[in-house]
Amino acid sequence: MRKKNQISVLIVDDSKSFREMMARKLSADPQIQVIATAGDAFEARDKILKYDLDLIVCDQEMPKMNGVEFIERLLPQYSLPVVMIGETQAGAAARKAGALDFVKKPHPRSVKAVEDFLVELTLKIRLAVKTGVILSEKNSGIQKTEHKHVLQSSVSRQPTTDRLIAIGASTGGTEAIYQILKNLHPDCPGILIVQHIPPVFSKMFAERLDTQTPLRCKEAQSGDYLEPGRVYIAPGDQHMRVKRIGHKYRVEVFVGEKVNGHCPSVDMLFDSVAREAGPQAIGVLLTGMGNDGAKGLLDIRRHGGHTIGQDEASSVVYGMNKVAYNIGAVAVQSALENIHHCILSALKE
Repeated sequence: MRKKNQISVLIVDDSKSFREMMARKLSADPQIQVIATAGDAFEARDKILKYDLDLIVCDQEMPKMNGVEFIERLLPQYSLPVVMIGETQAGAAARKAGALDFVKKPHPRSVKAVEDFLVELTLKIRLAVKTGVILSEKNSGIQKTEHKHVLQSSVSRQPTTDRLIAIGASTGGTEAIYQILKNLHPDCPGILIVQHIPPVFSKMFAERLDTQTPLRCKEAQSGDYLEPGRVYIAPGDQHMRVKRIGHKYRVEVFVGEKVNGHCPSVDMLFDSVAREAGPQAIGVLLTGMGNDGAKGLLDIRRHGGHTIGQDEASSVVYGMNKVAYNIGAVAVQSALENIHHCILSALKE
C-alpha cells in the first residue's frame, strides 16, 4: 500500500538478487517506497498498469527488450520518469530516449561501489522530487488530473504548423541571449524570452537587442501576437505565458507570485509553451543560478518539443541548465557558440 508523501518506485532488473537488494536499500529511505519489482520489460508493463507509480528504475541490459527500447516504448504511453542503470556508454542513449537520469551500475562484488551507487541513485530519485518532476501524494490528484486534461485537449485540438522558440536564462544570460539572436535570421519563428532581470532593465535590454541583432525586439505586452522575426522579452516584474488562438500565439503578461523565487519565471513560460505549442516548440535553457526552467523544459520535451541546454564550459553559472540536464529535460546540450546552429537544425525537422 502506498504511504503518504513517499515516492512509489518500480525496479526493473533481470537479476533477482540485485533488484531485491535495491528494493531493500531504497525502501530504507523514508522518502522512497519500492512498491514493486519486475524481471523484464513485459512484467514491468503489467506492474505499471497495476500500481500507482511515480518513478521507474530500469536496468539497461535485460532479456526480451533492453532498457532503451523499453523507455522509447513506455514514455509516450505513460509519461513516467525513468532512471536507467547500466554501463557508462549507455548514458547518452538513455537520455536521448527520454530517461530522467542515468547511474552507472556497480560490480556486485564491490561493497564500496554498491554503496556509492545506492547513494547516487537515492539522490537522483530525490532530485526528481526537489525539481517538481514527481508529484507528492497530497497534490497528485489535482495535478495529475490537470496533466491528463492537457494531454486530452491537445489531442482533440486542430494541429498548428506554427513554430515558436522559448528561451530562459538568469546569471550571464543577457550576453548569452545576444550571442544567439545575432546569428538568427529575420524569418525565424517568433521568440519568447524570460531573463531574470530587474524592471526597467528589461526594456533597456529589449531595446539593445533590437538595435544590435537582425531581429525586431520589444518588451512584451499582453495582446501581442507572435510574428516571425520578432522577439518578446518578459517585463522584469511580470510573468509571461503564451496562449494559442487558432493558428496564432498570443502573449500574456501579468503580475503574480514568484515561482522558484522569480518573477518573471522561466517555468511559467515553458509550462505554457509545452501546453500550447507541444511538438512545434523549441525550448532553450541557458546559464543561470537555481532550478527555474528545468521542470518546464522537461514538460516541453514530454510534449514532443525540441529542447536545448547550454553546456557547463560556456556557462557563467551552470545551475538551471545543469538541473535540466540531470532530470533528462535536455535533448541536446551545446556550447553557447553553437546553440543557434542547434535551433536552426531543429527548425528543419
